[in-house]
Amino acid sequence: MTTTTLITNIGTLVTNVPGLGDDSPLGLLTEAAVVIAGGRVAWVGPAAEAPAADERHDAEGRAVLPGFVDSHSHLVFAGDRTQEFNARMSGRPYRAGGIRTTVAATRAASDEALEANLTRYLAEALRQGTTTFETKSGYGLTTEDEARALRIAARHTDEVTYLGAHIVAPEYADDPAGYVALVTGEMLDACAPHARWVDVFCEKGAFDGDQARAVLAAGIAKGLVPRVHANQLGHGPGVQIAVELAAASADHCTHLTDGDVAALADAAGTTVATLLPGAEFSTRATWPNARRLLDAGATVALSTDCNPGSSFTSSMPFCIALAVRDMGMTPDEAVWSATAGGAAALRRSDIGHLAPGARADLALLDAPSHVHLAYRPGVPLVREVWRRGERLAF
Repeated sequence: MTTTTLITNIGTLVTNVPGLGDDSPLGLLTEAAVVIAGGRVAWVGPAAEAPAADERHDAEGRAVLPGFVDSHSHLVFAGDRTQEFNARMSGRPYRAGGIRTTVAATRAASDEALEANLTRYLAEALRQGTTTFETKSGYGLTTEDEARALRIAARHTDEVTYLGAHIVAPEYADDPAGYVALVTGEMLDACAPHARWVDVFCEKGAFDGDQARAVLAAGIAKGLVPRVHANQLGHGPGVQIAVELAAASADHCTHLTDGDVAALADAAGTTVATLLPGAEFSTRATWPNARRLLDAGATVALSTDCNPGSSFTSSMPFCIALAVRDMGMTPDEAVWSATAGGAAALRRSDIGHLAPGARADLALLDAPSHVHLAYRPGVPLVREVWRRGERLAF
């Protein structure tokens, strides 16, 4: 028999379903309660109207929101790039080639070391309220190393992305066409069984538009769904390619033309603009203009881009605070983008909201409102995390 759990005395509940609470995108409910059964949300409403349940948990007036959905990370890696970060903070600009440092360390690491590193950062993110995450390969750049990265990642998440086209492997520095042939051929054959997504870093210093299109088309032919690292370091074709190929997301979106913004707005139901403020924070780069995208009607997600080179944070609350302070988002918009927006970027309908039938992934804050995530930056506000209906112990 399924045990039911009532979480009651919730100060403010973010449902992300307009009309379930108020008519805002967050669907806010005050003095609310949630009933969980079988790892799913069974009932949502005013605490005074809550049905009986087998177990009762007092939220003590805390805000409750869906677990964060981190739809862009690079967690299968080894090594450390502290010196690079220190140098960059002392005046050296970020360039895509720094990835090669991590490639060398990752190739040299054992499977056990890579998995231990991955689980360390997953636990770190979970403590901060992230209950769903995507992660990529991209630090192996050989058939064997890319495939093992994906096998390791797939033991911990369903949202696994093949990123053999992160940069051109060092061995192919003088033969980028040969590397694209490897990525779209033998490497893809080995990696596709372990991945859901295919990605490419479409950027000067990585892959141009024609190369990116070839990589994504090959992945699509193998049944993988595209996503694109687009327009991070400068203007380029990445966003337009993402929209053209119906990619689930165009990620970074830092440098956009009016045509790029219009394309993302027109494709709002298909291609999400995923913004990664940790990268701009860690590289002192231009902030993405979230306000411009939102006002145009684009769907926007927030993610950490957690990686050892350009955004070494696993904290979605930190990214929410950055988005509000420096990217023109309201606190409500940032929270929606870090939950429902991330779910949209992963094309998931079971997460990112708290309505009957949704997966019971919740974060309870030591605060009465979700606004405190931006109001109190850097403070560890996540008091409890529930995943699939189970309260996690830390």
